[in-house]
Amino acid sequence: MRMDLARIERLEIPPIEQSYTARDAILYALGLGFGEHPLDAAELDYVYEKSLRIAPSFAAPVCHPGFWAQKPEFGIDWVRLLHAEQECQFHRSFPAEGTIRGEFTIAGVEDKGADKGALVHQEKRLFDAATGDLIATVRSTLFLRADGGQGGFGRTISPALALPEGEPSATLEFRTEPRLALIYRLSGDWNPLHADPAIARSAGFDRPILHGLCNYGAACRALLKVYCDYDPSRLKSLFVRFSQPFFPGETLRFEFFQDGNEIGFRALAKERGIVVLDRARARIAAP
Repeated sequence: MRMDLARIERLEIPPIEQSYTARDAILYALGLGFGEHPLDAAELDYVYEKSLRIAPSFAAPVCHPGFWAQKPEFGIDWVRLLHAEQECQFHRSFPAEGTIRGEFTIAGVEDKGADKGALVHQEKRLFDAATGDLIATVRSTLFLRADGGQGGFGRTISPALALPEGEPSATLEFRTEPRLALIYRLSGDWNPLHADPAIARSAGFDRPILHGLCNYGAACRALLKVYCDYDPSRLKSLFVRFSQPFFPGETLRFEFFQDGNEIGFRALAKERGIVVLDRARARIAAP
């Protein structure tokens, strides 16, 4: 099977409007592990409608265009597709409830070589449908493990910078639930790789892996806790590279390297000592 690059380049995803309620926002936060300790008042604000706050990483799944790469006309070996990178610029906070309009662009396909796969770069802009305000600018990169050596088009992305040497300035650990992927997928990512053991085995894993965007949201949760006093308006940007799969039930350990309002970090699957989020960075506003 060969990719149809011309068809991918011509792909036009119509704008998507998605309305959400407090229930949707709470379900998303529960899928990230918020509310793990019910007496933690700061996290309760993300899972209780009384004074509801929305995690900024909600920008990643909201107005999701669906698993278009699975459609046979594009010729992508979607079973071997992985999420490679995710980046969001947060321009303003999400309202507790509302309607968001998403506008999409396929920025390019980057050929890494016949034995190295290819990268698909996607961009999304999110607007408050009621006010027209730009809420977030989102970039995601898909790693097509089996589709290299077929050419490309459009823009490429500069490689992420390595983290500094030395000891981290702060650390944090989250123990994840074994069923976490089954909760998180209810926020809109229905890729069966994260639920169906047979699909996971066909992709080379002994069990379903956790969604990359769930770990992305966990990074958002960790940054809110360590650097933002849980104030979502203080998190201005968040980038991660998904370097290795993470399995539900493992412990996610974050190691942060602060340089003023710039935070470099990585996250490890603690039990295996494997880095699963690498060369990650965030920008934090002063209180």
